[in-house]
Amino acid sequence: MLRLRLPNMKTVRLKVSFSSVVFKAVSDICKILNIRRSEELSLLKQSEDALKKKKKKDKTSKEPVTEDILNLCNSPVSSGLSGSPGLYSKTMTPIYDPTSGTPASATITWFSDSPLTEQNCSILALSHPICSPETLAEMYQPRTLADKAKLNAGWLDSSRSLMEQGILEDDQLLLRFKYYSFFDLNPKYHVSKLSLSSEAQDFTSESEVDEVEAALSNLEVTLEGGNTSNILEDITDIPKLADNLRLVRPRKLSLKTIKPYWFVFKDTSVSYFKNKESAQGEPIEKLNLKGCEVVPDVNVAAKKFGIKLLIPVADGMNEVYLRCENENQYARWMAACVLASKGKTMADSSYHPEVHKILSFLKMKNWTMSPQAVSDPESIDMKPECFVSLRFTKKYRSKQLAARILEAHQNVSQMLLVEAKLHFIQAWQSLPEFGLSYYIVRFRGSKKDDVLGVSYNRLIRIDIATGDPITTWRFSNMKQWNVNWEIRQVAIEFDQNVSIAFTCLSADCKIIHEYIGGYIFLSTRSKDQNETLDEDLFHKLTGGQE
Repeated sequence: MLRLRLPNMKTVRLKVSFSSVVFKAVSDICKILNIRRSEELSLLKQSEDALKKKKKKDKTSKEPVTEDILNLCNSPVSSGLSGSPGLYSKTMTPIYDPTSGTPASATITWFSDSPLTEQNCSILALSHPICSPETLAEMYQPRTLADKAKLNAGWLDSSRSLMEQGILEDDQLLLRFKYYSFFDLNPKYHVSKLSLSSEAQDFTSESEVDEVEAALSNLEVTLEGGNTSNILEDITDIPKLADNLRLVRPRKLSLKTIKPYWFVFKDTSVSYFKNKESAQGEPIEKLNLKGCEVVPDVNVAAKKFGIKLLIPVADGMNEVYLRCENENQYARWMAACVLASKGKTMADSSYHPEVHKILSFLKMKNWTMSPQAVSDPESIDMKPECFVSLRFTKKYRSKQLAARILEAHQNVSQMLLVEAKLHFIQAWQSLPEFGLSYYIVRFRGSKKDDVLGVSYNRLIRIDIATGDPITTWRFSNMKQWNVNWEIRQVAIEFDQNVSIAFTCLSADCKIIHEYIGGYIFLSTRSKDQNETLDEDLFHKLTGGQE
């Protein structure tokens, strides 16, 4: 028997094989809960800080703490009974309502206050109860990058059994999405909402909050089987952009130099010249954007349309800002930069949809709230602290937050419920920190600690004091990686004779090794294949030779 804490803070008890490796145990758990794509999840031990917070709460609580646990030990899958094919996957088996015997909704035990009783299989079409402020207060909320790194120290080794890792009968573990590389549009609405409210995804400014709110109403969602294009790039005629832009370079003492130049964007590079007439000669500088980080720097009200580029160079990241004159110019250049960072040119079929998406985003930023909609926020039955992070509840009064939430809601109020939720997911995925898992490491040859961010497509070296990215390495440029198990050092080789090595200080190096191998494994999945997982390949990529 094992107790599992789900993302909505509810706990279930179910039967698990303690002798099976964690990868197989998670697959069995997901069959019980009817969660597809079990390879994207894993089991996590609570961090010491979270446990300390819980113990402190238990001591200060005047009433005895009683945990509401849903017992799933008698579900058909956990008792070894065969079931009909799952609702969403050929390889999954559904759970059943113990009263009526009919299949229950996928992941319904995550959300509903009455698990196993809902019959509607369209999960996104259901509005599930939000967590109470008291429940959210129980969640451990990391304040710094170091705090976030501690959260990832508890991942269990997928190649070893629960028993081998000291997990005992009736211990409590967390079931979480480990890999942020989702095979298809299986919306993780509740997971993303809790990530935002618990500040696992951090907003550095209110403008980022504004961007997310606006993005809820403009990001396009491509459903599986939707419109795709097989148009190949015409390598003989790659489109290009040429415009007057302003170049901004940060200097010491927070001073910036802003100068106008003639910019030309072609392939995946941007060059700039003194003026249009000199564009036939050699550029002042040519910036290769492949593998760079592209961040919006926009304030529509102030008519500020900027693009922040963090370009990898030999000794770190080259920080450059491009300032555009208007919305249309910004949309064209921003779309080109985003594609170039992925190694694509403007000839790619996704360029024009990207431009349209950005323009829609800017249009939403211009929308204003009708006075009637926010005239009396207190008349609305809403608890603002359930929708924003603790940092904002301390900074603003409830009435102010309610008005701001209603204003954001106005931007999506004309959407269908499912469409609005899908836009929310896409907005979550568009955050700069989306999908980053943090670890404190010491790079070879360095005398100080750094933070390593591991994402689905890249590794980022981050300054632990300032949080600024130093260098980015893309998985697409990785040639090989290995682990020296004697000194617990991870070594990675990239194209162009770039190599790095580091030791992990906040967790076992096996966890980072498994993250890298896991993401590469997930990238091998194909919609053309059947849904049977290649478990042997997963263990080859993540197991290691300790």
